Order: sequence, then structure tokens, then C-alpha cells
Amino acid sequence: MMAKTHLKIEGMTCQHCVSHVTEALEAVPGVTSAKVNLKKGEAVVKSEDTSLEQLSAAVSSAGYQVV
Repeated sequence: MMAKTHLKIEGMTCQHCVSHVTEALEAVPGVTSAKVNLKKGEAVVKSEDTSLEQLSAAVSSAGYQVV
């Protein structure tokens, strides 16, 4: 089943940050898309059978923090 997850992300300051977070989230197995918004400091992730822990770990590995 497809799920939509909203993540609040701290630490992004530019489009380069957005690219890093997008790539990290899209690399998680099961993720079909990740839309990262710099102004809002959030990401909307569409995925199948992907846990919040997996998504948070991907954001952390890119150097940012889910709050």
C-alpha cells in the first residue's frame, strides 16, 4: 500500500541541501518519490512499506535531522 509521509527537517540552508536530502530519501528501498521543500523545511515522501526510522536514518546520513 502506498503511504505519504511528511517529515520536518532541520539544517537545510540551500538547494544543495535539498538535493542531498532528496537523493538520500529516494535511495531508501520502497520510496517512489521525495519532494523536499527548503522554505517549509520539510519533505513529503511517497513509499511502500517504509518505516519512519528508515526515512529518518537516510536524512541523518545526509547530514540533517528529522524533528
